Amino acid sequence: MGSDPGPVSVEIWTDGGCKPNPGPGGWAAILRFGRHEREISGAEPATTNNRMELTAAAAALEALTRPCTVALHTDSEYVKNGITRWQTGWVRRNWRNANGDPVANMDLWRRLLDAAAPHSIDWRWVRGHAGDVMNERADQLATAARMRAEAATPAKAGG
Repeated sequence: MGSDPGPVSVEIWTDGGCKPNPGPGGWAAILRFGRHEREISGAEPATTNNRMELTAAAAALEALTRPCTVALHTDSEYVKNGITRWQTGWVRRNWRNANGDPVANMDLWRRLLDAAAPHSIDWRWVRGHAGDVMNERADQLATAARMRAEAATPAKAGG
């Protein structure tokens, strides 16, 4: 009979973006557990930077198969502040912001909260494009996903 080793520690780096914003977007995440790494990515034909940043974080946490202790690195202050500071008030105000308007990207914030619920997460902001190797790699993966989506989207007729 073995004993439960407790929560698994995972490090995650996420990134997302659009070009132009709004426009075609891509997201990516790198999950590291010990010596094991997994890369995930995806794209949307018409979206925003913020939606891609949120999607990257949610998809990364959804990829975990059991409760984990997570260090999640994001270069999005929107994601970090939303999850660590603003969401409590949004939920208390029935998904309204401080001005009483519906919270932007509410669907993805709810998805992220659901994905985060089973885990103990240390949300870490890293400066984008500042030499953090894993953040740069996540950016490259997100950009590649966006470019694949652009290539698969038929050009608009007319002009």
